[in-house]
Amino acid sequence: MPTTFFSVVKNIIKIVFPLAFGLLILWLVYRDMDFSSIMEVFKSDVNFWIIGLSLFFGLGANIIRGIRWNILIQALGEKPRVSNLVYAVLGNYVVNLVLPRLGEVWRCGMIAKYEKISFSKLFGTLLIDRFFDTLSVALIVLFSIFLNIPFFTNYIMDNPDLFNKLYIIFTSVWLYLFLVTIIALIWIIFTYFGHLKIIIKTKSFLNNIWIGMKTVWYMKDKWKFLFYTILIWLGYFLFFYICFYAFDFTQNLGWKEGLIAFGLSSLAVAIPVQGAIGPWHAAVIATLVSFGVGNTNAAAWALIVHTIQTLFTALCGLVGVAALPIKNKLQVDELTSRQTLLYLKLGVSNSSTCLLINSSTLNKLKLWQRKL
Repeated sequence: MPTTFFSVVKNIIKIVFPLAFGLLILWLVYRDMDFSSIMEVFKSDVNFWIIGLSLFFGLGANIIRGIRWNILIQALGEKPRVSNLVYAVLGNYVVNLVLPRLGEVWRCGMIAKYEKISFSKLFGTLLIDRFFDTLSVALIVLFSIFLNIPFFTNYIMDNPDLFNKLYIIFTSVWLYLFLVTIIALIWIIFTYFGHLKIIIKTKSFLNNIWIGMKTVWYMKDKWKFLFYTILIWLGYFLFFYICFYAFDFTQNLGWKEGLIAFGLSSLAVAIPVQGAIGPWHAAVIATLVSFGVGNTNAAAWALIVHTIQTLFTALCGLVGVAALPIKNKLQVDELTSRQTLLYLKLGVSNSSTCLLINSSTLNKLKLWQRKL
């Protein structure tokens, strides 16, 4: 009983704390906003057809993510059904809306269940998947900075206090002393405390990432994997940027500005909060305001776009969650029917007598199953 109680409390904390943190940031961002003006934007200044168009790019990117995952799993010698992977990826996002970061564990569990693949193998591919996501976001942010050097230069010149603070931080001896101390501590811990369970797990985790990276480099379809990665992030960018054209006050912003806003919003998504509620809004509003969009208009853009896209992602996720058991049950029923038909063709009266079937017949059954 106590174990069950503490387990329930732990799960509640996992849900409530991140959500409370996100809602706190959302409240801090919107507490001084004029909601009547935001409602005016919602009623008369939004082209919902354009936002609707953006949704297809988000869905397409998630479908390609499932296809890309298949490449990683096949590199391990497994052959899962792509439809199951796509449904699991879609369901991943709706689970994350309830329990941040547990959607990834859920999708590995579902594929382990329906495809009979080792969970640890699947989780290893997920680490690679997330590593490339992190790398992609980092490259997007760096690329957006490179393309918009004049913007950042002017921003620093307009905010000299910010520049002075950054200069003090990066020229401080204490910063570099701190970094050297951290590196020395890591070396000492890994060298002299390598027998501890947590250090062994950390080493194993880092080693799995390294092995995964090598797997991507040496695997047969690595260029296809990289191509799909580009398509995924192009889809996510269009999912975000097309919405600029749904509002009069953001139509004049070009793709370079869109890339900066997209990059910063992607960093906000990394914060473990349900749907990035709060951090996403703060990042997008701050970026749009820096481009000259009014504070209220920027707040309206973030609130409307995030709400519609999150609801759509949740709906697609629910479809994925529901489709997995239904599709796999239908396939099991079809397999049973075909096996029964095969038993009859082979002169076997029912499946209970399959113990009498010789090895040649069993091989025929296995080949039939693979064709399904």
